[in-house]
Amino acid sequence: MVRELDVNRLRVLMEVAHSASIAEAARRLAFTPSALSQQISKLEAELGARLLERRPTGVALTPVGAVLVEHAERVIGELRQARAAVEDAIGAQPQRLALGSFATAAQVLVPTALAALQGRYPGAELSLVDLEPPEGYGLVTSGDLDVLITHRYPGVPPTPHPGLDRQPLLDDPLRLVLPAGHRLARRGTRGGIGLDRLADGTWISGAPGIPNRTCLESLAEQAGIEPRVAYESADYHVILALVGAGLGSALVPESMLAGADRSRVSVHRLRGQAPAREISVVHRRRPTALVRELITFLHSAADALGRRSPAEG
Repeated sequence: MVRELDVNRLRVLMEVAHSASIAEAARRLAFTPSALSQQISKLEAELGARLLERRPTGVALTPVGAVLVEHAERVIGELRQARAAVEDAIGAQPQRLALGSFATAAQVLVPTALAALQGRYPGAELSLVDLEPPEGYGLVTSGDLDVLITHRYPGVPPTPHPGLDRQPLLDDPLRLVLPAGHRLARRGTRGGIGLDRLADGTWISGAPGIPNRTCLESLAEQAGIEPRVAYESADYHVILALVGAGLGSALVPESMLAGADRSRVSVHRLRGQAPAREISVVHRRRPTALVRELITFLHSAADALGRRSPAEG
């Protein structure tokens, strides 16, 4: 029979899972790595099951460990919310907010919103961490993050998020970007370009399994072609540079095109398709005043970005 679980050991396991490293989790919790390992060993002994697999590059959860971490995130998150609710009730609402965001949103949405929030609350402790989707949901559940900005591309299945609220911020249209000298770029293409006209072309996208690659493959399948991806990068600045050098075509979110060198690339709509990357904000269901205000500022930043649509060829 499994004994009653120790909340502190659950937190230790959760931190190890989030950092994928006993040494890094020990640093965050102000433990020694050996003391942290002992806590994990005691938890494994209580459960009669292994929770972690030690690997040369760190640690990974076993299937049992993954189940326990999912519950630990909810338990720790509820305890942290209980503390925040009590502090609010006695007039001592904490002035801290931790935000996680993927790189594009951190560049085009977050600075304006965080600056506005800091202006409203000069003494608030605000922080930002980089997280690429689908990472970050568990950190919101556990209370390590208060807000997460994430995205989902067409063709990519949604990430389950029980106990969390997800609000759409912005639909970020995907545009076809061609080298300026491409044969299709030189013609009248106001109606857009179909992917079927690029069946023999070279593509630039993320590695297999990366959301933008999954999206490209899904849209190409709908168009009846199989894209040949010769150059792989997750960085849209690199992708645009490669397109500008004439090395291939790419699908790029409109939000990344404001600074594109139009002398080197040509931007077009997709004929017969209107794919968009959905950018959303995720938070717990009882947000603090700081979280509510940040979300308001993020919506304002998203509205402003949506009005600045770059011209297309």
